[in-house]
Order: sequence, then structure tokens, then C-alpha cells
Amino acid sequence: MPQVIQLEGVAKRYGSAGASVLGPLTLGVEEGEALAVTGPSGSGKSTLLNLVAGLDKPTEGAVIVDGRRIDRWSEHALARFRREHIGMAFQFFNLLDDLTVTDNIQLPAQLTGTGRRKAAARAEELMEMLGIAKHARAYPGRLSGGERQRVGVARALVNRPALLLADEPTGALDTASGHDVRDLLADLHRGGQTIVLVTHDPALAEACASRTVHLVDGHIARDSCAQAVR
Repeated sequence: MPQVIQLEGVAKRYGSAGASVLGPLTLGVEEGEALAVTGPSGSGKSTLLNLVAGLDKPTEGAVIVDGRRIDRWSEHALARFRREHIGMAFQFFNLLDDLTVTDNIQLPAQLTGTGRRKAAARAEELMEMLGIAKHARAYPGRLSGGERQRVGVARALVNRPALLLADEPTGALDTASGHDVRDLLADLHRGGQTIVLVTHDPALAEACASRTVHLVDGHIARDSCAQAVR
């Protein structure tokens, strides 16, 4: 299978003499793979996700996503690439409270130039698929945490991204809503969506991911698909 993510000798340091917060490390994620990134606070999980999303740039090494080396791009080019190729679901949803569920979902499609009718049709398709069609005209503040996360995932998928990044997607949810989102991510993986999931929850990683990478002090301490990591 082709690789959607290739991190080649990637390291991140802050300050000219700062200690490395990540790497150097090399990591690949294949198309259709669901990778969970786990590790204690400060292990580099969020830094890794930010590098893949183009929200931060490595101090050294190459970041290749969907066949493009993105670490050398301008902020404008990265923003456009994210809109078209990467979907992001966040711990605290990041929905716009003054827009309906439908409008929240179709907004990224409109930002990439998709016509309103086509964007609305895609939003309707996703709402049906994710079980939130009955909330199409509701506002996010009237939904449960699990329902809001489903809206966030629908918004992340509206442009049919090559890659879905999920940052602690159940971290702000109660147990029942967390199980709901866990099942959703597992369904998306079974449907072939490539996912990178950052989580503190080993049960979520086990339920949703086909592979788990455990970070300690910015380095890969364990890779579930490797017999040994050094």
C-alpha cells in the first residue's frame, strides 16, 4: 500500500540550543491504516501531529504527506493543503456556535471553492452516514458532546481528505459519548479512511487502531507492528 505519511529523520527543537522535543525519528503510515500515537504528557504526541498537519515545521528532516513534501512550504500553501487533503477533529470540537450543524460541516468545502449545492449535498451525505441528520438545523450548543464530536468529524471529512487527524477526540466526553466516538472511528477505519489518532486512552487505541506507536521523550519506544524498536 502507498504511504500517506512519511517522516524521515524528523526532529523538532525549540530555541537554538533547546533540547529536542521530538526525534529524530522515522515513521511511515500506509493508506487505510489507523495509527494511534500514545505516550505520557510531554512525550511529543501533539508535536508529531502538528508536524504532519503542517501547523509546525521540523528543525530537521522531511515531512511528506499524500506524496508532497510539506515542510518547506509557505504558510499560505500549507493552509490550502490542509483544507484539501487533511481533515482534523479536535478534543474541544472547535465548532462555530452561531452556525447550524449543516453550515458547520459544509464550511470547509465552501472555503475550497465547492459550490453551495454540492457542499450541502456532501454535508447531508455525511450527516446520514454519521447518524446526525436529525440535527441538521440545530446549533452545536444544543447537542451532546458525542453529537458535537460527530459534527466535528463530519466537518473534517467533507472534502474527502486523504488523512484524518484526531487529537484526543474523546478527551472532553463522558464515558457513553466516548464509546460512541470510539465506534465511529472504528467504522471509519473499516471503511478505509487513513487515520492518525493521538490519545492518552489505551482502550481507545486498542478499539480504533490497527497499529500503535508509543512515544517516550520524543522517541518511538514501542511500535505494535515492529518486533523491536531501538
